[in-house]
Amino acid sequence: MDREEPYSSVSNRIRVLKESRRYEEAEEEIRREMEKNPDHLFLKVSLADLYLRQGRPNEGRILAEEVLSQDPQHPQALSILGDLFLKQHSPREALQCYRQAFNREPKSYLTLKTARALKEMGKSDEALEELERGLVVKPEDLPFLKEKAVILNRMKKFDQALKIFEKIKDLSPDDAFVRKEILRLRSRTREETQVLKELQAVVSMDSRKDDAQIHGLYAQRLKDAGQIREAAVEYGKAATLEPRNLYFLKQQGFCLYHLKKYEEAIECFSEPFQRDPSDYAVRSALEKSCEAQGNLKGFLDLLEETCRQHPEQKSLLGMIKRIRKKLGPTYPGGA
Repeated sequence: MDREEPYSSVSNRIRVLKESRRYEEAEEEIRREMEKNPDHLFLKVSLADLYLRQGRPNEGRILAEEVLSQDPQHPQALSILGDLFLKQHSPREALQCYRQAFNREPKSYLTLKTARALKEMGKSDEALEELERGLVVKPEDLPFLKEKAVILNRMKKFDQALKIFEKIKDLSPDDAFVRKEILRLRSRTREETQVLKELQAVVSMDSRKDDAQIHGLYAQRLKDAGQIREAAVEYGKAATLEPRNLYFLKQQGFCLYHLKKYEEAIECFSEPFQRDPSDYAVRSALEKSCEAQGNLKGFLDLLEETCRQHPEQKSLLGMIKRIRKKLGPTYPGGA
Protein backbone atom coordinates (compact mmCIF):
# COMPACT_ATOMS: atom_id res chain seq x y z
CA MET A 1 0.00 0.00 0.00
CA ASP A 2 2.94 2.29 0.60
CA ARG A 3 6.52 2.32 -0.57
CA GLU A 4 7.64 1.57 2.99
CA GLU A 5 6.58 -2.09 2.87
CA PRO A 6 7.73 -3.69 6.15
CA TYR A 7 4.17 -3.13 7.37
CA SER A 8 2.51 -5.77 5.17
CA SER A 9 1.08 -7.83 8.07
CA VAL A 10 -0.09 -4.66 9.85
CA SER A 11 -1.57 -3.43 6.58
CA ASN A 12 -3.57 -6.64 6.19
CA ARG A 13 -4.95 -6.43 9.74
CA ILE A 14 -5.96 -2.80 9.28
CA ARG A 15 -7.53 -3.53 5.89
CA VAL A 16 -9.65 -6.36 7.31
CA LEU A 17 -10.82 -4.19 10.20
CA LYS A 18 -11.77 -1.36 7.83
CA GLU A 19 -13.62 -3.61 5.42
CA SER A 20 -15.65 -5.07 8.30
CA ARG A 21 -16.38 -1.50 9.53
CA ARG A 22 -14.62 -2.13 12.84
CA TYR A 23 -13.30 1.39 12.74
CA GLU A 24 -12.51 1.84 16.43
CA GLU A 25 -10.38 -1.31 16.42
CA ALA A 26 -8.66 -0.19 13.23
CA GLU A 27 -7.83 3.18 14.78
CA GLU A 28 -6.43 1.50 17.89
CA GLU A 29 -4.26 -0.74 15.70
CA ILE A 30 -2.92 2.20 13.71
CA ARG A 31 -2.22 4.29 16.81
CA ARG A 32 -0.36 1.43 18.48
CA GLU A 33 1.92 1.21 15.46
CA MET A 34 2.31 5.00 15.30
CA GLU A 35 3.62 5.02 18.86
CA LYS A 36 6.47 2.85 17.59
CA ASN A 37 7.01 4.79 14.38
CA PRO A 38 5.12 8.13 14.36
CA ASP A 39 6.58 9.32 11.04
CA HIS A 40 5.73 6.26 8.95
CA LEU A 41 3.82 7.49 5.90
CA PHE A 42 1.76 4.31 5.47
CA LEU A 43 0.34 4.69 8.99
CA LYS A 44 -0.52 8.34 8.46
CA VAL A 45 -2.24 7.61 5.15
CA SER A 46 -4.10 4.66 6.63
CA LEU A 47 -5.36 6.81 9.49
CA ALA A 48 -6.38 9.57 7.05
CA ASP A 49 -8.37 7.03 5.02
CA LEU A 50 -10.01 5.79 8.22
CA TYR A 51 -11.02 9.33 9.16
CA LEU A 52 -12.76 9.71 5.79
CA ARG A 53 -14.68 6.50 6.34
CA GLN A 54 -15.75 7.79 9.75
CA GLY A 55 -16.96 11.12 8.39
CA ARG A 56 -14.04 13.10 9.85
CA PRO A 57 -12.83 14.95 6.74
CA ASN A 58 -10.81 17.70 8.44
CA GLU A 59 -8.65 15.24 10.34
CA GLY A 60 -8.21 13.20 7.16
CA ARG A 61 -7.17 16.27 5.18
CA ILE A 62 -4.61 17.33 7.79
CA LEU A 63 -2.91 13.94 7.70
CA ALA A 64 -3.02 13.65 3.91
CA GLU A 65 -1.49 17.10 3.50
CA GLU A 66 1.14 16.24 6.10
CA VAL A 67 2.16 13.22 4.03
CA LEU A 68 2.18 15.30 0.83
CA SER A 69 4.45 17.85 2.49
CA GLN A 70 7.00 15.03 2.84
CA ASP A 71 6.25 13.33 -0.48
CA PRO A 72 4.30 15.60 -2.90
CA GLN A 73 3.53 12.70 -5.25
CA HIS A 74 2.48 10.17 -2.63
CA PRO A 75 -0.28 8.22 -4.48
CA GLN A 76 -2.41 7.21 -1.50
CA ALA A 77 -2.33 10.70 0.00
CA LEU A 78 -3.26 12.21 -3.38
CA SER A 79 -6.08 9.67 -3.68
CA ILE A 80 -7.43 10.66 -0.26
CA LEU A 81 -7.23 14.33 -1.15
CA GLY A 82 -9.15 13.54 -4.33
CA ASP A 83 -11.81 11.74 -2.30
CA LEU A 84 -12.16 14.84 -0.11
CA PHE A 85 -12.62 17.04 -3.17
CA LEU A 86 -15.22 14.64 -4.57
CA LYS A 87 -17.18 14.70 -1.31
CA GLN A 88 -17.11 18.50 -1.49
CA HIS A 89 -18.55 18.38 -5.03
CA SER A 90 -15.29 19.56 -6.61
CA PRO A 91 -14.75 16.78 -9.18
CA ARG A 92 -12.29 18.76 -11.32
CA GLU A 93 -9.86 19.08 -8.40
CA ALA A 94 -10.46 15.42 -7.52
CA LEU A 95 -9.63 14.40 -11.09
CA GLN A 96 -6.32 16.24 -10.94
CA CYS A 97 -5.39 14.39 -7.74
CA TYR A 98 -6.33 10.98 -9.14
CA ARG A 99 -4.42 11.52 -12.38
CA GLN A 100 -1.38 12.77 -10.53
CA ALA A 101 -1.50 9.71 -8.28
CA PHE A 102 -1.93 7.40 -11.29
CA ASN A 103 1.17 8.86 -12.94
CA ARG A 104 3.16 7.76 -9.89
CA GLU A 105 1.40 4.46 -9.30
CA PRO A 106 -0.90 3.17 -12.10
CA LYS A 107 -3.33 1.15 -9.97
CA SER A 108 -6.83 0.09 -11.02
CA TYR A 109 -8.51 1.75 -8.03
CA LEU A 110 -7.25 5.11 -9.32
CA THR A 111 -8.74 4.39 -12.75
CA LEU A 112 -12.09 3.71 -11.07
CA LYS A 113 -11.89 6.93 -9.05
CA THR A 114 -10.94 8.86 -12.19
CA ALA A 115 -14.07 7.54 -13.90
CA ARG A 116 -16.20 8.64 -10.94
CA ALA A 117 -14.75 12.14 -11.05
CA LEU A 118 -15.41 12.36 -14.78
CA LYS A 119 -18.97 11.15 -14.20
CA GLU A 120 -19.54 13.91 -11.64
CA MET A 121 -18.17 16.43 -14.16
CA GLY A 122 -20.83 15.28 -16.62
CA LYS A 123 -18.23 13.65 -18.89
CA SER A 124 -19.94 10.28 -19.11
CA ASP A 125 -18.31 9.19 -22.38
CA GLU A 126 -14.83 9.83 -20.98
CA ALA A 127 -15.76 8.03 -17.78
CA LEU A 128 -16.83 4.97 -19.78
CA GLU A 129 -13.52 5.03 -21.67
CA GLU A 130 -11.65 4.93 -18.36
CA LEU A 131 -13.72 1.98 -17.17
CA GLU A 132 -13.24 0.08 -20.42
CA ARG A 133 -9.46 0.24 -19.93
CA GLY A 134 -9.86 -1.63 -16.66
CA LEU A 135 -12.44 -4.06 -18.01
CA VAL A 136 -10.17 -5.08 -20.88
CA VAL A 137 -7.75 -6.43 -18.27
CA LYS A 138 -10.39 -7.75 -15.81
CA PRO A 139 -13.74 -8.13 -17.62
CA GLU A 140 -15.51 -9.35 -14.48
CA ASP A 141 -14.29 -6.65 -12.10
CA LEU A 142 -17.43 -5.91 -10.05
CA PRO A 143 -16.75 -2.27 -9.02
CA PHE A 144 -15.90 -1.37 -12.64
CA LEU A 145 -18.99 -3.15 -13.98
CA LYS A 146 -21.24 -1.51 -11.39
CA GLU A 147 -19.89 1.95 -12.15
CA LYS A 148 -20.35 1.34 -15.87
CA ALA A 149 -23.97 0.31 -15.33
CA VAL A 150 -24.64 3.38 -13.17
CA ILE A 151 -23.20 5.69 -15.85
CA LEU A 152 -25.17 4.00 -18.64
CA ASN A 153 -28.32 4.41 -16.57
CA ARG A 154 -27.53 8.11 -16.09
CA MET A 155 -27.08 8.37 -19.88
CA LYS A 156 -30.57 6.82 -20.24
CA LYS A 157 -29.12 3.76 -21.96
CA PHE A 158 -31.39 1.60 -19.87
CA ASP A 159 -31.19 -1.65 -21.84
CA GLN A 160 -27.38 -1.63 -21.72
CA ALA A 161 -27.41 -0.80 -18.01
CA LEU A 162 -29.85 -3.65 -17.31
CA LYS A 163 -27.67 -6.11 -19.22
CA ILE A 164 -24.65 -5.23 -17.10
CA PHE A 165 -26.57 -5.33 -13.83
CA GLU A 166 -27.81 -8.80 -14.75
CA LYS A 167 -24.22 -9.86 -15.42
CA ILE A 168 -23.19 -8.52 -12.01
CA LYS A 169 -26.05 -10.43 -10.38
CA ASP A 170 -24.75 -13.66 -11.90
CA LEU A 171 -21.32 -12.89 -10.43
CA SER A 172 -22.56 -11.55 -7.08
CA PRO A 173 -26.13 -12.73 -6.34
CA ASP A 174 -26.30 -11.13 -2.88
CA ASP A 175 -25.74 -7.50 -3.97
CA ALA A 176 -28.92 -5.74 -2.78
CA PHE A 177 -28.26 -2.58 -4.81
CA VAL A 178 -27.91 -4.60 -8.01
CA ARG A 179 -31.10 -6.58 -7.31
CA LYS A 180 -32.94 -3.30 -6.77
CA GLU A 181 -31.61 -1.76 -9.99
CA ILE A 182 -32.64 -4.82 -12.01
CA LEU A 183 -36.14 -4.66 -10.57
CA ARG A 184 -36.33 -0.90 -11.20
CA LEU A 185 -35.13 -1.13 -14.79
CA ARG A 186 -37.37 -4.07 -15.64
CA SER A 187 -40.43 -2.22 -14.31
CA ARG A 188 -39.51 1.14 -15.81
CA THR A 189 -42.03 1.13 -18.67
CA ARG A 190 -44.77 -0.86 -16.94
CA GLU A 191 -48.04 0.49 -15.56
CA GLU A 192 -47.48 2.30 -12.26
CA THR A 193 -50.37 0.78 -10.29
CA GLN A 194 -49.28 -2.76 -11.08
CA VAL A 195 -45.66 -1.99 -10.22
CA LEU A 196 -46.69 -0.57 -6.84
CA LYS A 197 -48.76 -3.66 -6.06
CA GLU A 198 -45.86 -5.93 -6.94
CA LEU A 199 -43.36 -3.90 -4.90
CA GLN A 200 -45.73 -3.91 -1.93
CA ALA A 201 -45.83 -7.69 -2.17
CA VAL A 202 -42.04 -7.90 -2.47
CA VAL A 203 -41.30 -5.76 0.63
CA SER A 204 -43.74 -7.95 2.59
CA MET A 205 -41.84 -11.14 1.79
CA ASP A 206 -39.74 -12.60 4.61
CA SER A 207 -36.72 -12.71 2.31
CA ARG A 208 -37.04 -9.02 1.35
CA LYS A 209 -38.57 -7.23 4.34
CA ASP A 210 -35.10 -6.34 5.62
CA ASP A 211 -33.80 -5.23 2.23
CA ALA A 212 -33.21 -1.46 2.48
CA GLN A 213 -32.71 -1.08 -1.27
CA ILE A 214 -36.10 -2.59 -2.12
CA HIS A 215 -37.84 -0.41 0.49
CA GLY A 216 -36.04 2.57 -1.07
CA LEU A 217 -37.23 1.62 -4.56
CA TYR A 218 -40.79 1.18 -3.30
CA ALA A 219 -40.54 4.59 -1.62
CA GLN A 220 -39.35 6.22 -4.85
CA ARG A 221 -42.20 4.74 -6.87
CA LEU A 222 -44.72 5.83 -4.20
CA LYS A 223 -43.28 9.34 -4.31
CA ASP A 224 -43.45 9.41 -8.11
CA ALA A 225 -47.09 8.36 -7.84
CA GLY A 226 -47.82 11.26 -5.47
CA GLN A 227 -48.21 9.05 -2.39
CA ILE A 228 -45.86 11.17 -0.29
CA ARG A 229 -47.01 10.04 3.14
CA GLU A 230 -46.55 6.38 2.25
CA ALA A 231 -43.20 7.17 0.62
CA ALA A 232 -41.97 8.81 3.84
CA VAL A 233 -42.78 5.63 5.76
CA GLU A 234 -40.89 3.43 3.30
CA TYR A 235 -37.88 5.75 3.20
CA GLY A 236 -37.91 5.63 7.00
CA LYS A 237 -37.78 1.83 6.93
CA ALA A 238 -34.91 1.92 4.43
CA ALA A 239 -33.00 4.44 6.56
CA THR A 240 -33.44 2.28 9.66
CA LEU A 241 -32.25 -0.83 7.83
CA GLU A 242 -29.26 0.94 6.27
CA PRO A 243 -28.36 3.82 8.62
CA ARG A 244 -25.03 4.55 6.91
CA ASN A 245 -26.84 5.35 3.67
CA LEU A 246 -27.84 8.97 4.22
CA TYR A 247 -29.67 9.10 0.88
CA PHE A 248 -32.69 7.37 2.41
CA LEU A 249 -32.71 9.72 5.40
CA LYS A 250 -32.55 12.77 3.12
CA GLN A 251 -35.39 11.50 0.95
CA GLN A 252 -37.51 10.81 4.03
CA GLY A 253 -36.80 14.39 5.10
CA PHE A 254 -37.93 15.81 1.75
CA CYS A 255 -41.18 13.83 1.97
CA LEU A 256 -41.84 15.08 5.51
CA TYR A 257 -40.98 18.64 4.47
CA HIS A 258 -43.52 18.37 1.63
CA LEU A 259 -46.08 17.16 4.19
CA LYS A 260 -45.20 20.17 6.42
CA LYS A 261 -44.04 17.85 9.20
CA TYR A 262 -41.19 20.20 9.90
CA GLU A 263 -40.02 18.88 13.23
CA GLU A 264 -39.61 15.37 11.85
CA ALA A 265 -38.01 16.75 8.69
CA ILE A 266 -35.43 18.61 10.80
CA GLU A 267 -34.52 15.34 12.53
CA CYS A 268 -33.95 13.72 9.13
CA PHE A 269 -31.94 16.58 7.64
CA SER A 270 -29.62 17.36 10.55
CA GLU A 271 -27.16 14.47 10.18
CA PRO A 272 -26.88 14.66 6.37
CA PHE A 273 -26.33 18.41 6.64
CA GLN A 274 -23.56 18.00 9.19
CA ARG A 275 -21.92 15.33 7.04
CA ASP A 276 -22.20 17.34 3.81
CA PRO A 277 -23.05 21.03 4.35
CA SER A 278 -22.49 21.73 0.65
CA ASP A 279 -25.74 19.91 -0.27
CA TYR A 280 -27.83 22.95 -1.14
CA ALA A 281 -31.18 21.13 -1.32
CA VAL A 282 -30.81 19.70 2.20
CA ARG A 283 -29.45 22.96 3.59
CA SER A 284 -32.31 25.01 2.12
CA ALA A 285 -35.05 22.61 3.27
CA LEU A 286 -33.49 22.43 6.75
CA GLU A 287 -33.43 26.23 7.07
CA LYS A 288 -37.03 26.58 5.88
CA SER A 289 -38.16 23.82 8.26
CA CYS A 290 -36.47 25.51 11.22
CA GLU A 291 -37.97 28.85 10.21
CA ALA A 292 -41.45 27.30 9.92
CA GLN A 293 -40.98 25.89 13.43
CA GLY A 294 -39.88 29.30 14.74
CA ASN A 295 -36.52 27.77 15.63
CA LEU A 296 -33.92 29.79 13.71
CA LYS A 297 -31.85 29.82 16.90
CA GLY A 298 -31.61 26.03 16.68
CA PHE A 299 -30.61 26.29 13.03
CA LEU A 300 -27.93 28.83 13.91
CA ASP A 301 -26.54 26.53 16.60
CA LEU A 302 -26.38 23.70 14.06
CA LEU A 303 -24.71 25.99 11.51
CA GLU A 304 -22.05 27.06 13.98
CA GLU A 305 -21.33 23.50 15.04
CA THR A 306 -21.14 22.36 11.40
CA CYS A 307 -18.82 25.27 10.58
CA ARG A 308 -16.45 24.10 13.29
CA GLN A 309 -16.48 20.61 11.79
CA HIS A 310 -16.06 21.89 8.20
CA PRO A 311 -13.95 25.05 8.29
CA GLU A 312 -13.28 24.66 4.57
CA GLN A 313 -16.97 25.42 3.87
CA LYS A 314 -16.62 29.20 3.75
CA SER A 315 -20.22 29.70 2.60
CA LEU A 316 -21.38 28.68 6.08
CA LEU A 317 -19.89 31.88 7.49
CA GLY A 318 -22.14 33.95 5.23
CA MET A 319 -25.15 31.90 6.29
CA ILE A 320 -24.32 32.36 9.96
CA LYS A 321 -24.12 36.12 9.46
CA ARG A 322 -27.44 36.13 7.58
CA ILE A 323 -29.27 34.08 10.22
CA ARG A 324 -27.91 36.26 13.02
CA LYS A 325 -29.26 39.27 11.16
CA LYS A 326 -32.67 37.57 10.88
CA LEU A 327 -32.69 36.93 14.61
CA GLY A 328 -32.32 40.67 15.19
CA PRO A 329 -30.31 42.99 17.38
CA THR A 330 -31.26 41.27 20.65
CA TYR A 331 -29.31 38.19 19.61
CA PRO A 332 -25.51 38.30 20.18
CA GLY A 333 -23.88 39.10 16.86
CA GLY A 334 -27.22 40.05 15.29
CA ALA A 335 -28.00 43.24 13.40
